[in-house]
Amino acid sequence: TAVQEVAFTLANAITYVEAAINSGLKIDNFAPRISFFFNAHNQFLEEIAKFRAARRMWAEIIKNRFSCEDPKSQMMRFHAQTGGSTLTAQQPKNNVTRVAIQALAAVLGGAQSIHTNSMDEALALPTASAAQVALRTQQIIAHESGVADIVDPLGGGYAIESLTNEIQSRAEKYIRHIDDIGGSLAAIESGYMQGEIHDAAYAYQKNIEQGDQVVVGVNNFADDKKLEIDRLIVDKETEEQQCERVRAIRQQRDSEKTSTLLDQLSKAARGKDNLMPLFIECVEHNVTLGEICNILRNVWGEYRSRI
Repeated sequence: TAVQEVAFTLANAITYVEAAINSGLKIDNFAPRISFFFNAHNQFLEEIAKFRAARRMWAEIIKNRFSCEDPKSQMMRFHAQTGGSTLTAQQPKNNVTRVAIQALAAVLGGAQSIHTNSMDEALALPTASAAQVALRTQQIIAHESGVADIVDPLGGGYAIESLTNEIQSRAEKYIRHIDDIGGSLAAIESGYMQGEIHDAAYAYQKNIEQGDQVVVGVNNFADDKKLEIDRLIVDKETEEQQCERVRAIRQQRDSEKTSTLLDQLSKAARGKDNLMPLFIECVEHNVTLGEICNILRNVWGEYRSRI
């Protein structure tokens, strides 16, 4: 839900900030560089209010909980991606409208950057033409609608302000509960967050199947017309070319240096040192992402949800 997205995102952010402070960093030295990632879904007014509530809450959290002094620390920089889970394989051209509504909500809510999904992503990776329509959707909103010319253009409207206050109040209640059970790490390890998300997803799907939530082209306004849309097919030649590029890099790089770096990474991953400088050094010496991840899998294992 919108409330869960705000609450769980900010609860996670609180944990990151606490970890950074505990490592010796000063709040105003890193808080202005924190960025967030949200989804944008179909409930237009609720989504706008969601983004506004998140921005306001983060400003208050950074000021009141972490005592920042630099006003820039209170600014929430966030990227929004249109909701992939809202895209339908049936009547995929309808997704152009969904994406436009979602992108507009993100702009009106104050997003700094946006990714618009392509109409065909419920079927396959997007074709070039579908990706272009998604891009043009952003550009039309940015350059033809005028909505980006005004800061918080819907601020003051009763519906938006009421929804913003409601989302903030309910999200703060979630965060208080997460604090009470030990923070976001404890909430994830216990399965609390996942359970809440699963329950919300189940309720939403149930509403669709019972017809209480209309999804155009799926459970209402559907038709039996044959689906006619281009789909991206990645040919074997392209796949082999990419594999050959990786093989060539591995042959040309300093294999002794690669082995040394992977050994260092394996040892460092077992301790508490900052791994980022080592990640950067690995990449600079053409260690592949797969090799890095395999080392971390061997040390840490793979996450499995408890529910």
